[in-house]
Amino acid sequence: MIPSKASSLLQQALQMHKAGKLDQAALLYGQVRQLAPACVEAHQLAGEIAIARNDMPKALLLLTQALRLNPANVSCAQRLGQALLFMGRATQAETVLTHAATQSPKTAELWTLLSAAYKQQGRVREAIGASQKAVEVKPDWAEGQDQLGALLVDAVGHAAGEPHFRRATELEPKEPTYWCNLGICLAYRKDLSAALPCFDKALALDAKFPKAYSGRGLVNERLYRMREAVADYRKAIECDPLAWDARSCLLLNLHYLPDVPREELFAAHRAYGEALARVFPLPPVSGYVPPPPGRRLRVGFFTPDFRAHSVAYFMEPLLRHLDRSRFELFLYHDHAGIDWMTERLQPLASTWRHTAGMPHDRIAALVREDKLDLLFDLAGHTGFNRLHVLGRRLAPVQACYMGYPDTSGLPAMDFRLTDALADPEGDSEAFNTEQLLRFSPSAWCYSPSPKAPAPSPAPCLASPEAPIHFGCFNNFTKITDPLLAAWGRLLATVSNSRILIKNHGLDTPELQAQVRARCATLGLDPDRVDLLGRTERMEDHLATYARVDIALDSFPYHGTTTTCEALWMGVPVVTLAGDRHASRVGCSLLTNVGHPEWIARDWDSYIATAAALAGDRGRLGTLRSELRGCLANSVLCDAKGQAARFGEAIMEMVRRGPRQA
Repeated sequence: MIPSKASSLLQQALQMHKAGKLDQAALLYGQVRQLAPACVEAHQLAGEIAIARNDMPKALLLLTQALRLNPANVSCAQRLGQALLFMGRATQAETVLTHAATQSPKTAELWTLLSAAYKQQGRVREAIGASQKAVEVKPDWAEGQDQLGALLVDAVGHAAGEPHFRRATELEPKEPTYWCNLGICLAYRKDLSAALPCFDKALALDAKFPKAYSGRGLVNERLYRMREAVADYRKAIECDPLAWDARSCLLLNLHYLPDVPREELFAAHRAYGEALARVFPLPPVSGYVPPPPGRRLRVGFFTPDFRAHSVAYFMEPLLRHLDRSRFELFLYHDHAGIDWMTERLQPLASTWRHTAGMPHDRIAALVREDKLDLLFDLAGHTGFNRLHVLGRRLAPVQACYMGYPDTSGLPAMDFRLTDALADPEGDSEAFNTEQLLRFSPSAWCYSPSPKAPAPSPAPCLASPEAPIHFGCFNNFTKITDPLLAAWGRLLATVSNSRILIKNHGLDTPELQAQVRARCATLGLDPDRVDLLGRTERMEDHLATYARVDIALDSFPYHGTTTTCEALWMGVPVVTLAGDRHASRVGCSLLTNVGHPEWIARDWDSYIATAAALAGDRGRLGTLRSELRGCLANSVLCDAKGQAARFGEAIMEMVRRGPRQA
């Protein structure tokens, strides 16, 4: 029993609390605690007000005392666990919540908070288990379904999360978050026609929901409506300037537009880094001391692409041949997907970490705990990146390489690895926030697929009347209107010619109709265009080059893997040189295989170069048997040599230290 005056004050406090008058309620709860220090309600409810005010230290003090007074108070334990999670004290939260869940195993909210405690510690599988328990005891709880879906997406994949997102929308159809999450899931599962209405529903419920604009941008990107995608990502950033994923998506998609000046592109990247630095200020770097000579360097590589992905194909030979007497390798795979390439890469690591689903703060702590000398980002502003985490500086020296054709924009990124052809000296420095390190004649190391078939005869040699087949297997997001117009001029120049365009989605009637209409508008005869979707098996994909005589590179964003694959299959590639890294990759690749004559300086020479190749069928036949050897004997396939040069670049970066020093 508490004194009558305290009881009266408690009732007044409860009324004020219920009416939303939190200041008055908090004052009255304080008076009750003075009169009745053992009153659990006065401590617990005041603690809940402290949580609402985001005063977690005070909430922790009040709720801890309430739980001491009544250790069986499950609701108090729940609130205490919540406060501890807000403060990042996941281990203590786990202890409190585990005890409470043992006392009250049918309280779904406890399991959800316990799931969050596990996730905060990077224990993703246990987080999924606790979230599944929450849904099991309360199947009609939309928030629980949504949380489980998000965990499954991060750890397993979008197919696993979809039914839970769908169930959440059924339970609470007026919650925009659930529609947005379902839409993103469907978009990544390539069900674009079903994804788009989800974002429309989310935006109808909340017109300023940034994640829904980002999701719609993703769908437009996958439907190859690049200007609409850019507009959506800009709208997301307008709604939330700290929407880092939307900012990265915008930067990547700006590369697909043919009319974005180099200066504007650089300014957008620098703005990303400046915005991040305002949120996560970097302390001045001073007193950097390189590691002592002779000690193995601890080098980390962070990417979502240690799987069957172009980044992994180019990195694998370097990682395999790096000198282990000089380097200790830490590989961080930040994607739910685990495949044959992942398993191939794991043994190459001194330490392998699968970080998919881990919270950003846990990632930062984990990498810092590894005490790296140098950390590479291999993703840049591509999908699933964590640049906004690496931008907090997780290692004394950081570098970007491979996965992205531009600067990161991050003040915390010290170096970018490239070559003198992709980033000419004296011209490129002003458009990169990092120091450029041109470590090799070519910045790439190509490892041909062992499943690649032998080059087939050029299809134009089948008969004197056989048409010339041009081809482009690059991501269709890179196929701009000026490029399609140039292809139209090329087909008009080369009679009896066709073009095969191959990429994901191009086998669907909707996208085929869209592409053919666009071609017709730009002067490319759609009746001379063949469209082909993606093929699952690498050997089938490479075998498709049997249908191509001459490959045409995209512009202003060149291909990399596609160019190497075409050359390996004996198909010459024509590229157009531009003024930035993204439009100079082909220059580097073709020069290094000994065919700089296929690099055009403008659209007229692009068309003339391709037409000249088409006019010499005998030469096309000879190239079919020569090009694989040209590539195999080039620096691009010199895995040991490239790894040695890469290793020297690592030593040089660590020797120089952070650029702020």
